[in-house]
Order: sequence, then structure tokens, then C-alpha cells
Amino acid sequence: MAADQLRYDGQVIVVTGAGGGLGKAYATFFGSRGAKVVVNDLGSSFKGEGNSTKAADVVVDEIKKAGGQAVANYDSVENGEKIIETAIKNFGRIDVLINNAGILRDVSFKNMKDDDWDLITKVHIKGAYKCARAAWPYFRKQKYGRVINTASAAGLFGSFGQANYSAAKLAQVGFTETLAKEGAKYNIISNVIAPIAASRMTETVMPPEMLANLRPEWVVPLVAVLVHKNNTDENGSILEVGGGHIAKLRWQRSSGLLLKADDSYTPGAILKKWDKVVDFSEPQYPSGPNDFMTLLEESMKMGSSDKGETLDFKGKVAVVTGGGAGIGRAYCLAFAKHGASIVVNDLMNPDTVVEEIKKMGGKAVGVKASAEDGDFVIKGAMDAFGRIDILINNAGILRDKAFTNMDDNLWDPVMNVHLRGTYKMTKAAWPIMLKQKYGRIVNTTSTSGIYGNFGQANYAAAKCGILGFSRAIALEGAKYNIYTNTIAPNAGTAMTATILPEELVQAFKPDYIAPLVLALCSDKVPKKPTGGLYEVGSGWCGQTRWQRTGGAAFPVDVPLTPEAVVKQWENVVKFEDGRADNPESTQEAVQKVMANMENKSGASKSSSAPSSQSNQYLEAIAKAQAAESPETIFSYTDRDSILYNLGVGATRTELPYVFEGHEDFQVLPTFGVIPAFDVNAPYSMDEVVPNFNPMMLLHGEQYLEIKKWPIPTAAKTKNYAKLLEVVDKGSAAVLKGGVTTLHAETGEPLFYNESTVFLRGCGGFGGQRKPQDRGAATAANAPPKRLPDVVVESTTTEEQACVYRLSGDYNPLHVDPNFAKMGGFKRPILHGLCFMGIAGKAVFERFGPYKNIKVRFAGTVMPGETLVTEMWKEGGKVIFQSKVKETGKFAITGAAAELVDAAGKKAKI
Repeated sequence: MAADQLRYDGQVIVVTGAGGGLGKAYATFFGSRGAKVVVNDLGSSFKGEGNSTKAADVVVDEIKKAGGQAVANYDSVENGEKIIETAIKNFGRIDVLINNAGILRDVSFKNMKDDDWDLITKVHIKGAYKCARAAWPYFRKQKYGRVINTASAAGLFGSFGQANYSAAKLAQVGFTETLAKEGAKYNIISNVIAPIAASRMTETVMPPEMLANLRPEWVVPLVAVLVHKNNTDENGSILEVGGGHIAKLRWQRSSGLLLKADDSYTPGAILKKWDKVVDFSEPQYPSGPNDFMTLLEESMKMGSSDKGETLDFKGKVAVVTGGGAGIGRAYCLAFAKHGASIVVNDLMNPDTVVEEIKKMGGKAVGVKASAEDGDFVIKGAMDAFGRIDILINNAGILRDKAFTNMDDNLWDPVMNVHLRGTYKMTKAAWPIMLKQKYGRIVNTTSTSGIYGNFGQANYAAAKCGILGFSRAIALEGAKYNIYTNTIAPNAGTAMTATILPEELVQAFKPDYIAPLVLALCSDKVPKKPTGGLYEVGSGWCGQTRWQRTGGAAFPVDVPLTPEAVVKQWENVVKFEDGRADNPESTQEAVQKVMANMENKSGASKSSSAPSSQSNQYLEAIAKAQAAESPETIFSYTDRDSILYNLGVGATRTELPYVFEGHEDFQVLPTFGVIPAFDVNAPYSMDEVVPNFNPMMLLHGEQYLEIKKWPIPTAAKTKNYAKLLEVVDKGSAAVLKGGVTTLHAETGEPLFYNESTVFLRGCGGFGGQRKPQDRGAATAANAPPKRLPDVVVESTTTEEQACVYRLSGDYNPLHVDPNFAKMGGFKRPILHGLCFMGIAGKAVFERFGPYKNIKVRFAGTVMPGETLVTEMWKEGGKVIFQSKVKETGKFAITGAAAELVDAAGKKAKI
């Protein structure tokens, strides 16, 4: 096996974002296989905040201690030239670039801010470009290079609440396909991967075994194969990977609908034969645009079409960017002809088209502005017509140049006009469409974006990014009757005139694009009216979608190696074996991973002895336990107390909980978990355990002490965190942290919390094997073998999670159905600390104030379900458990509260 092992001796590999997670796994793997590694990490949070050199240094030290060679780089990927310069200065060359750095700024599109958009595109898109551009001259000169860019399922299919991220990630596909085409003759191989992994949204709810099987180690072997010198064929490919599953994706295009390109080519004619548009019975597998010259010739031989139904857009307002000429002008005239009022947006001259429309008897206004100034354009539309029904994002520019000559002055304007302009226009129109519960949006990609095109790395990235953006907002808008589709037009315009011969420019009339756009903006599309990608031109239109191989499935109980991937490579890339499918959503993307969870060889992994690096974690744990915590201020008012009470089940009749003027106004005792929620800890997880990945974290137990009765209903608090212990479970670690909450003015203790989290894949570092006995905080609390003394049923409301989240836990998993589906739930679930509060309320009201309360989270609760809390009084202690009445499944087990008054007097409410 050693002779067949893939090695990288003498090669220099740059990995961005290598301070943790997948990037760290890449770096340590390649370091172990002979490569010299540049470990780049800015050290910022997953939201892109702050920076620290420590993350990169830790990985470099780990590689060196294992006998490898590595150097750290701390630059942002926006300064890609500095990262590559580190490789050249230290090792004299660069052979492989793995663009892995990334951040998240997840937020629903309605609430997205420009900073959320700009930071994501800056890191993911421009960062990948800057690093690749800096490496490119070295690759070309040595006639060797390997590039890996990183997409995601969110990019391939769109993801609710991730319009920015979806755009940035699908941009990687168009960018990669272009690099592949430009680099091929120089032996520069570029591929893009879509790792399937647990997200920060689902880290606390996905089953532990699933999380364990989504570790970075399942992704690294594929990348190792793709960047090896033996790979000279797999270029420009898109591969999904995770959980022992690897598959390849490609574009599949329908045979489509061809009609005569004359006046009979109408929206109604297309809709009448819509089934042909989406007919994949005889598909194409393209790497570029359709043969539009041949299609045009065939079209002209056909008879005129049945025009079908005439669409009526009277009363509708359509905004068209880039509407002053070319395709945009054709859209404006077509919509006006069908009765719509038109807002002609153009940076140069909208007025000529406005006059044309008025001469036709139509209504139109011009707004002279860049699409980047979307707020101004949409304001002009609202001032003129008072509403917006249709938005056609068509504006664009070209700045074509071979990638070796590409610079920021060519890259940035294309990104700004195409991708950011599309975002800004849509963002400005979105609240209007939400309010009127109606909107039709058509965004413009291109075949260069879908398939890549020589000399258009900037344009391809921007155009593919638009597709990812469109798919994300299609998901968000569907329930509000806002439909978004994307077209890749083939027509002669002022833009394409710079790259096509004049006779072709004249042949490809924009008039043959507009009918499909009008059809998509109608209410007549019979199937899947949103989220589609369509190619169109010369009287032809067809749909384009993903096709995925059946792929290779590897046993999840055996470590995956590159050598194992090589042996199964034919299964990874073969589309013709009858197993291929056409995934259309992130849920479908992960189905094969889910199915592979049961794929086991029967072999058991033996526990390896602690490595020589184990001491670093033990030392870090000891250091963290002795560290002084930074102070975190948390202030709350009577309003916050009322809001919390409502969030855990208080009703309008329970005045002490909901009316600040009541003589017994109070906040429920479990409010004590709230001040500790966002405390700053004096340590980071990746310092105290190996292989830390936030996606592998599960909140297991919560313990709360109430230090002061009555609890202040308003206070300014100071909060201090402390690491209590880290238990080594072999394949996992258990970390327990404590938070002390003090009254800021008096210094009096108010609360003390202990949270226990399970960290999958983070064990084996030689730490303590058993947890400490911490009294009430760790008590097993087995229920007595008798019927409960008290049973309380608490019916939650459908809005329970919506209210509870306002106390500080804004995880969209608990409010947004699309996020919930990503976590494997039919609808949003209740926060664990919320139903802890509901159970804690039941104990409090029956037995009175308690000194402390401890719970173990055993399952989930859906808003609207009834929580049945069973209680047993054992001296001064109440043991309890809670189950969901509708399912009979436990939500809380091993729970208890130690009473202030052992007699257990009822609370005064």
C-alpha cells in the first residue's frame, strides 16, 4: 500500500482558511504526505469578525511536530498576492492552491444589509480570484498547477437565508470552469467541490452519528486525488462530497422548444407548448452555448406558430435595467405592447426608449442611473407608478481579458454592475413585493457563467453568482407569490457586439428573447413557476438543470483515504450506469449522504494512543481553567422580563408575569440562563480539543443556580465565564463551562450556569476519562419507581418560538421553515432552553422557588405541542422529566430542582 500511496513530496501547497475545520484538515494531511504547506488564516470568526495569528500558528506547529514543513500566513484572501508571496519566499514555488477560506453572514433577504452582502462576496469571490490570479504566473511558467475552489450545496441549489452565500458559492463554479479552459494547455487543472457538512444552523439538532460522519476527513481524500500530479483529465469538474459519498455534477439541457423566429413567436406560443421547454427526454450535456446558428436556420424553415393566449399586463409595472438598448429595449417594448407601465433604467440614455413606448400609446418613465444605485431606481418607479410588479435585471458590461492579464480594474466593475447591481435592484424592490404579496423577477446569467468561457473569468463568476442568488431568493419569495427565474440569453447587443461578428449580431435579434421573459413574468407558467434556469435565443428556449452521478459510497466506519477514492473513481464520475439523478434542492443534495450513514464495513476503528501533540491540549485546558475571564455586560429591563415570561408560557391572566405594575411582578427563575447566553470566554474550543469543528457541537445539559431571591426584574449584570473541565471520551470530548452572573452595581451574585456540550470527533488527546462529580450539576436524577406526585400539561403555542427568540437566541432554525427542513424537521422546533423554561415554570408554580435546576436535553418539541412534565418530590428536591404528549417522546430527562423551602410551598402568583 505504501508504494501506491499518493505523495506530494517537493510540492508547495497553499491552503486558505486553514486555521480550523476543513482547511486545517487539508493542511495537516498534505503536511503528512510530504508537501510544504502555507497555512493561511486571518483568524477571524466564522462571521468575518476580528483576526488573530494564533489559529495558523497552531496548525503550523502541529505539522512541524509531526515531521512536516509548514509556514503561517496571516493575510486576508483579499491580499492573495501576499499569501502566494509567502509560498515563493519560503519555498521558492507553488504547485497547488486550495481556496477554502470562507465566512457566513446568514440572514433572510428582507433583513440583509449591504455589509452582509459585500463581506461575503469580498471573501469568497474576490478572495478566490486574488489568490488564483497571484498564483497563475507561476503555474504558467512551470507548466504545472492545481486549483481547488469551494462551492456548496447552498450555491448549487440556493439556500433560504443565504442569498449572499449562495451567490458567492455558485460564482465559484463559473470561475472554476473558466480557469479550467484557460489553464488546460499549461497543465493547470482546476476543479470545484461542494462539501456537504453539518452547518452552524443544524449543529445542535442533527443526530450525533450524522455529525460524526460529516467531519472534514471525509472531504480531504477527494481533494487529494484532484490536486495530485496523476490527475491530468479531471478538469473543470464539479463534485459534491461528504459523509462517505462522492459524486460528480454536470449541466443537463433539455431539447427545448423551437418555434419560427417571426412575429408569431409570442409568450402565448411558448406557454402553449411549455412541456417542450422542460422536456429532458432527449437531453444535451453541454460545455457551452447551444448551436444557435443551426437553430436559427431550422427555425426559419418552420411555419408560423399558434400565438396562443395574449398575455395582459395592464395595471402591472415593470422595471427593466439596461433598458436603453439591445435586449433591455426589446423587453421594455414587449412589456409595453402587452399593457404594462415601464420604468426604463439605463446609465446612458433611457429617454429614447421611453419616447418609443409613449408613441405606441404606452406609459413609461426613464431613470438614468447605474443598477448599483437600486434604491434610486426603485424610488423613481414608485414615484411614477406607486408599485412594482416586475423586475428585469438586465444591465451589464464586459471587461474581457485572459486570466493571466486580468486585474482588479477589470474584475471589480464587472462584479459591481452584474452581481452587486442585481442584488441592489432586487433588495430595493423586495419590501414592496413582500407588502403586495406579488412579484416577478427575471435575472440574467449567461452561458459564459454556466459553462465558463476563455477570457471571461470575471464575467463567468459574476453571471454564475447571479444564478446562485436567484435560486436563493426564489426559495424565500415563493410563499409571498414572488417568483424568480434566471435566463441565459443569446442575442446581439451592444455588449456582445464587441466579441461577435456583425452578421451574427444582426441574426440574433433580442426580439427572440423577450417572449420567454414575458411568459416567466406572467401567472401562466404551468409547472414550477420559480427557481428555473432557461437558455434562450433564435426562436429556441430550453431549461438547464443539474445531473448527478450515482457516485461512490464508502463505509462510514472506516477512515477514507485518497487511495480508496482512486479505486472507486469510475463510480464517482460515471453518468451512464443508470444511477444518475437530478437534484434540485439542498435537501435532495444530502439524501445520498443520509443514505450512506448505514454503509458500514463491520470493521471497528481501534483507539489510537494519544499523539505526541496531546500535551498541547492538556496544557491549554489547564491554562484556560486558570485564566481570568473577560467581563461581559448584559442589561435587562422589566420589558425583557415580561418578554421572557411570555416566551416560556406565561399567559395574559398571569398578571405577576406580564404586568409590571402588579404587586407580585416577577421574572421566572429560568431567566437566569439569558444573561450568560453570549458571554465572552477566556478560551477557544480549538485550543482545548483537537479537530474542533463548530458543526460537531451538541448542547447536552444545562444547570442553573439562582443566587438571589427575589430575582431582580431589571438589572445591569456582569458575566464571567470559566472552563470547568474537558473529558476525553476517545472519539468525542465533553466540555463543561460555567458562567457567573453578578449585579453590576452591588457585585451581588445573581445566577450561576453550567453548560455541557458534546464535541464529536474531538477526543483521543489523553485527557481525563471521567467527569467530576459536581453535585447537583451532575446528578443523574433517576425518577422514583412510583407514579408522579404531580403532572402538569403545558400546551405551547404555534408562536412560542417566535416569542422566545426575542430573549436573545435568534437561530433561524426556530422560526424559518426552510432552515428547519435543512435540519431534518418538517417545521421550526422550539428552543431547548425554552422548553427547559416551560418545565421550570411548572416546577416553580407547584413547589415554589428553587436553589438550582438541572436538565438533560433528550429530544425536540414543536411549537403547538403539549409538554407533559412529571414531578416527584424527594425531600427538598423535585425530580422531573418532560415528554411531548402528542408523540410520547422525552424532551427532558435526568432533571431536578433543589427547593429553597424544603416544604415545597407553591409560588405566589
